[in-house]
Amino acid sequence: MKVILYFSNLVAFIVLASCTPEHSPELLSELATWPQMEYPSDNQPDALKIALGEKLFFDPILSIDSSISCASCHKENYGLADYVAISPGVEGRLGKRNAPSLWNVGYQPYFMREGGVPTLEMQVLVPVQEHSEMAFNVVLLAQRLNANTSYKNDFIEAFGDSASAYTITRALAQFERTLIQDLSPFDEYVRGENGAISVAAKMGFELFYGKAGCDGCHSGPLMTNYGFYNNGTQVSQDDYGRAELTLDSADFYLFKVPSLRKVAMTAPYMHDGSLASIRAVLEQYNDGGVGHNYKSDGIEPLNLSESELVALEALLSSF
Repeated sequence: MKVILYFSNLVAFIVLASCTPEHSPELLSELATWPQMEYPSDNQPDALKIALGEKLFFDPILSIDSSISCASCHKENYGLADYVAISPGVEGRLGKRNAPSLWNVGYQPYFMREGGVPTLEMQVLVPVQEHSEMAFNVVLLAQRLNANTSYKNDFIEAFGDSASAYTITRALAQFERTLIQDLSPFDEYVRGENGAISVAAKMGFELFYGKAGCDGCHSGPLMTNYGFYNNGTQVSQDDYGRAELTLDSADFYLFKVPSLRKVAMTAPYMHDGSLASIRAVLEQYNDGGVGHNYKSDGIEPLNLSESELVALEALLSSF
């Protein structure tokens, strides 16, 4: 029986792959056209500020006990995310959300899963001052940095001023805006390199932008529309999503759509890190999500076959 099922899936895979239609030129053009990053008027790109921001990003000096850095939760080997569901902060304190990838963070129009922080400069303050993360006071952090001769000189050289909430946040934001990922096999493919992705991934492409409808939320070259939805993940009574910002019951359990860039490296998945693998994510979507009343419109069973799930996973691995 297993042999028959395997053969059936293989035949379906081969037939669908061989019958793949030509991609829309408009879609390929959209996916290949990288957006222009916008910079605040008071924080234009500067090499010295970027270098200082990078130094700060990797230094645990930002945390109250000098035990963790930004890079502690945003690891390059894991897609600038983390490999645990919830990253520990100082003293092993745990928050309630999975660390998101920082790739292409400079393109985001607002920040945090509920979208409550309007600029990257302001977002920098959140992990520094959050009790379950670095648990520090930015004024005291500035004092610590100014007492460090190396950092004091770095800030004077980059900003003509000492460390302060203003200069600390702008240096870190400068570095984070350099975290751009736009050269994946997927990018090569949409730019005309037909052999850049596998046959399975090409089949996944048709599903992603067709039957599965993934691009309804994960659109454009950044692979997100930055909207707020409930995707059918199990709800929790300690995280109300966007409603924690708006205090509107209509926003219960809505979370900002993440980018799928480097998604194969960023397991576990979902805002709470509750799904351990891409396959688990695809299966949840295929089932139409977990049964509760907060699912957004469009979260319905996809009725994808085994071969189609395999193809979608192949495509996601090319991002």
